[in-house]
Amino acid sequence: MNRNSIRIAVVFAALFTAVSCEAADQRPKNLILMIADGCGYGHVAAADFYEAGRLGAQVYEKFPVRVAVSTYSLNTDGYDPSLAEADFGYVEMAGLLPRKPTDSAAAATALSTGVKTRNGHIGVDSLKQPLENIAERCEKLGKATGVVTTVPFPHATPAGFAVHAGDRGSMPEIAADMLCQSGLEVLMGCGHPLYDRGGLPLETPDFRLFGGQARWDSLTLGQCGADRDGDGVPDPWTFIDSLAQFRVYASGPAPDRLFGLPRVRETLQQGRGGRVSAPPDSVPFIDGVPSLAEMTSAALNVLDNDPDGFFLMIEGGAVDWASHGNQSGRMIEEMRDFNRAVDTVVEWVERNGGWEKTLVIVTSDHETGRPTSPSAESLWAATPASDKATLLDPVNRGRGNMPDLVWHTVRHTNALVPLYAKGSGSTLLAERAKQKDPVRGRFIDNTDVARVIFRLSPLP
Repeated sequence: MNRNSIRIAVVFAALFTAVSCEAADQRPKNLILMIADGCGYGHVAAADFYEAGRLGAQVYEKFPVRVAVSTYSLNTDGYDPSLAEADFGYVEMAGLLPRKPTDSAAAATALSTGVKTRNGHIGVDSLKQPLENIAERCEKLGKATGVVTTVPFPHATPAGFAVHAGDRGSMPEIAADMLCQSGLEVLMGCGHPLYDRGGLPLETPDFRLFGGQARWDSLTLGQCGADRDGDGVPDPWTFIDSLAQFRVYASGPAPDRLFGLPRVRETLQQGRGGRVSAPPDSVPFIDGVPSLAEMTSAALNVLDNDPDGFFLMIEGGAVDWASHGNQSGRMIEEMRDFNRAVDTVVEWVERNGGWEKTLVIVTSDHETGRPTSPSAESLWAATPASDKATLLDPVNRGRGNMPDLVWHTVRHTNALVPLYAKGSGSTLLAERAKQKDPVRGRFIDNTDVARVIFRLSPLP
């Protein structure tokens, strides 16, 4: 090797060392991904107006990294910013292939693995081959892992961070994998076999989600669970379902594994009875079930016992359910419940080592329903691109009053959704925002979320 070659080799070695050290400096101990299922910009604005009478009221809206995210799934024609700006109806896509928006299964797979797949697929590629997800990567690194949701625990988004399935509809099998095969330390969600959607006891229990009463009995008796730590001995779940138990485990001593199942069938509150078109808070809430914030506190109390850190996915799943029904009041209730969970996470971070140790990402898997101002569609063509984001927002009627909004569909859309991030490594997300939308500005793809987390979580 001549002198010039040696000099070049030394320079490259120095650059590689510098880049490696820089990446190592940004590696968070804890990773928290929060997903408001079905939430677009209009959902955030509507909750802001109702809660505070102004935009920017949520703690995550002040995070230093704020970008948009494209959500399309595999085998569609993607997202074209110029077409979205020119044609108000472009993102609604009429629900027809190849312009069909993503579903939650494909979106969760993209967010959890960094790979796009077909609608209906969970944690697998287009050929139904398993893909490594964030939780599995973190488990290889010795971190604790958890999944929390306000909808049934084997639904598409929570399942996308725990299992691999070619059909999102096979929920008893997905539930069995999550309970009996996964390495999760925390699993919380709805789907209680003894209660209905209003939180009232069923006359006849329904164990179908659990694959039968035998598995349910083994779970509640502390006999169900995989070998999560590789010592050859099964690690059963500690089972809780009462509000008092969720509150007890929010602090103090915690079990190694915790399965929390609120006493309600489908969602914490969105599925309760009463007039679904009523304003927020006008229909009495179900007593005896925790809020998402209370579930989050219990999850954090279990996971933060691991000295290597943890990964936690928290889903406000019923934002999507309310939006499918165009239930404006209940959508705002679900957004508020999600927002309080974010507050809980931020408070935990600031009490436990600060933002140098933890990365928090708040985003959505797709938009549902497309709530906008009543005049958005009629004024779209005549409004400059720079003003269209404001045009899309519901109309503010002041704190405590329902904003004026209209829904444009009961389906998912292909609209860009927001992402907010703060903490160690968050700048890597901003760096990936190479594309620009005339209305929403710089944006990344949903696969970039997992790719950044994988970059921050390299295997030895």
